[in-house]
Amino acid sequence: MTTISFAGTMPDVPRVSSTRLRLTRRGRRLLVSLAALPAIVALTAAMVLGGGAALASLDTGAPAGSFTMVTVSAGESLWSIAERVAPSADPRDVVDAIVRLNALGGVGVTPGQQLAIPAEYAASH
Repeated sequence: MTTISFAGTMPDVPRVSSTRLRLTRRGRRLLVSLAALPAIVALTAAMVLGGGAALASLDTGAPAGSFTMVTVSAGESLWSIAERVAPSADPRDVVDAIVRLNALGGVGVTPGQQLAIPAEYAASH
């Protein structure tokens, strides 16, 4: 049996060193943005689809007939209105009920503004 040796007949092949993948700052930002994209889309969809129901519930407020309307006169505040429409009740409770029923952002009112008064307090008016 004959042994064939190829030693010396193969050309020297340069060794390829393994290089690490290096991300630049811009590349890292792009990678983070792409990873966060599904979460951003999901949150946006939840706000758009879920926010409409909350907004609609503010529009409906209270069932029809469970409140009466009053018009704010010049110089009046929610406190004075509460004392006028429910003199026997604690004005703090009445003001809170008026703010919640009318979905007011605060306690400031303007002359001519229409306010709904809860039926439980309007009955004593």
